[in-house]
Parts: sequence; C-alpha cells; structure tokens
Amino acid sequence: MSHDKKSQKWSSNRSAQPAASTVLFRTSLHNTVYDVFRSRPNWKETDSDTDWDINWADVGWIRDYFDHIHLDDHQRINHFRNHYELTRKDLLIKNLKRMKKQLTRGDSYEEAAKYDFWPATFNLPAEYGLFLEEFKRTPGAIWIMKPIGKAQGRGIFLFNKLHQISDWKKDHKWKADAPQAEAYVTQRYIENPMLIGGKKFDLRLYVLVTSFSPLVVWLYRTGFARFSMSHYSHQKGQIDNLYMHLTNASVQKKGDDYDKEQGCKWDLRSLKMLLISQHGLRAVDELFYDIQCVITRSLLSVQQVVIQDKHCFELYGYDILIDSNLKPWLIEVNASPSLTGDTPSDRDLKQCLVEDSMDIIDVEGNGTSEGIDNVGGYDLIWQNGPVRSEQRSSYSTFLGAFNYRLKKNPTKPNKHQHQH
Repeated sequence: MSHDKKSQKWSSNRSAQPAASTVLFRTSLHNTVYDVFRSRPNWKETDSDTDWDINWADVGWIRDYFDHIHLDDHQRINHFRNHYELTRKDLLIKNLKRMKKQLTRGDSYEEAAKYDFWPATFNLPAEYGLFLEEFKRTPGAIWIMKPIGKAQGRGIFLFNKLHQISDWKKDHKWKADAPQAEAYVTQRYIENPMLIGGKKFDLRLYVLVTSFSPLVVWLYRTGFARFSMSHYSHQKGQIDNLYMHLTNASVQKKGDDYDKEQGCKWDLRSLKMLLISQHGLRAVDELFYDIQCVITRSLLSVQQVVIQDKHCFELYGYDILIDSNLKPWLIEVNASPSLTGDTPSDRDLKQCLVEDSMDIIDVEGNGTSEGIDNVGGYDLIWQNGPVRSEQRSSYSTFLGAFNYRLKKNPTKPNKHQHQH
C-alpha cells in the first residue's frame, strides 16, 4: 500500500457506526491484539488505509502518517501523536524534572518532594559535564547506560569507572563541543533492589489513558514481576553480568538458566501476598499505593505537553523497581509493551488485558464504561482528579488485588464484566 505523505490529505468515507454494525479493524500486529480483535463479535479485519473504525498501529505508523490523515468522529487509534514525551527515556526525565521545578516555583513544596521516584539521571552527551560532577561526588557508585531509542535491553551496560565509557565515546566520535555520539541516558544504578530467593526483579504494570485533557487513567490490577535468572550481587566484579542486573525477558531468554516452560515472570497478586507475609498488610498496601501515585504523577508531568486528541488512547507498560526499603522507582514507560504471551498464564493475562481495554474504548458504542470505575480487570484511578471507589475502604489501591476477569474462560472472555 502506498502513502503520499507530501500531498495527500486522507479521510475516511465511513460515517459513524451504529452499535450493532460491523466494526472494521486494522492492525500491524499478529499477536494477542490480532487474536482478540478477530474474536470479538461483528469485528472484521481490513487492510484499507482509511476505512477502519479502530487501528492498533505501531509507533512507526504514527510517526509517518498520523499528521497526514483526517479521522472521522468514530475512529480510534492506539497512540497519541507525541506519546514519546512519556516513553522516550530522555524526555520522560526532562518532563519529570520540569514538573518538580514548576511545583517548587508554585510553593507546592510538599508535592514537589514526592517527585523523587527516579534515580539521578543525565542525558548524554548533552549533559556530560553535569554527569561528570555528580560522578565525582559519588566515587565507586555504579551507573547504567541506556540508549534512548532502543528497547528490550539492547545497548545497555553498567560502569563504575570513566574509562569504561571511553570506548562508547570513541566508537561514536564523541566530541564535547560537537557531540556525535548515540544519545544515551545514564542513571545512578539502584544497588539495593528488593530480592526474592536472592534474585532481582521489577514489575510490569499496565495503564490505559483515554484522555489527557481531562486526564483519565485506568490501572490494570494484574501485572507481573520479571525476574533475573541469576542470583544478584552488587560486587563490582559482577558489573558485566547483565543476566543478573537486567530483568527484561528478551535478555533472560538468552541465558543458560532460562526456563522455557515457566519463563521468568510471576503474577502480581502472588508477589503481593508474599510481600504481605513478610512485611505486613499495611506496609505493602502503602507500597502499592505509592506505585499507583508514581504512575499518576508521571502522567501529570506530561499532561500539558501531550497533544490531546479525542480519537486517541494509549496502553502504557510501566516498569517499576522496588528497593530493599520498600520504595518504588520508575525505570521507564513503554509505548508498545509486549502483548505476546510467553507462557499460558501470560497469554491469558494479555488476552484479558486487550479485551478489557476494548471494552473501555467502546468502539461499538455500547456505553460499557460510562459512569463506573471498574471494567474487567481495570480500575479508574484518575478522572480530572483522583478517583476513590466506595468499595476501597480497607485498601488504598486495587493494584495487585484479585482479578475476577482472569477466572473466566480466557479463550472466550465474558465481555463487559464490571464487578469487584
């Protein structure tokens, strides 16, 4: 299919669809998204550039074509135009820092102090001088380098001496006055992660944003912990062992210890129950509410810069690390979290996740999410302000709570579940 981006103004020739009519979908993905779309009643695939009701597109399509199309009122697409303000590593930190400064200038010191959920971070090579000052103030500390334009752990490495990044500078013809190196962020590595069975893990959580103006946020109560397969050590001699330090499934799959049957994931509710047994209900409830607040504050930091569009929604994948002091740290936010299941339970989770997302987006116009704060496994946590369910009297958040959705037949999901 050809697209003339320079001269062609696209427009769908479809009028708004009645609820009972066929829904035309387009997607470049052949994973859970495709399976769920095909399984929904009256949904039909199309390869048309413009004649669709919902398009689950990759970020490349958004970059190349979104600014050159006109969407009818009923059409929906799964990314905001400049979603990268939250999901590109350097811009995420830039927006978080800007938000903290704005709060400080507005004398909101207490709220500004709560924007402390990311480690010291610098954009390289642009902020190399600032990084160097901080590096010298913390001798012996471990730092982690991440290319801003890559995912799944590619290009990441750790270092604790400046000569360890000299090859990076040399390879990319780095010059202080005319930087030509590949753009990276470097962060102070969190050396005291919480361990389970001696192994490091982080959390993958799912967040659906249906609007930035006003901000409307749905949090999926089910996620999972991603474990490394190697026992963790902060000894400097283990700095190059990425199977120990990185929890990305794409990295762990390459290791000799990877279990193809079980994978490296553990469901969030089981993790939460274990933490409660170790630290008590109150401490863990506070931890999970802190995680929820990290999510809402990160979204508030980009609310004014993300271009609002009534046609758009976004399913984000949040990566959160918990340290040994029960403090959550925001590692990154993914614009295209993997929706391919590694194991049967992983496939069930992601199938229900996509199914519930579609119930909220409601392309059919059934009104399934109007006036309620729970749809399937999703809980509404922000709607132009925090949302607190009347049924949440004993707990601060439903994150990690029991998800009835996953107890239904995952191969034939019971649509439009709205129960706690």
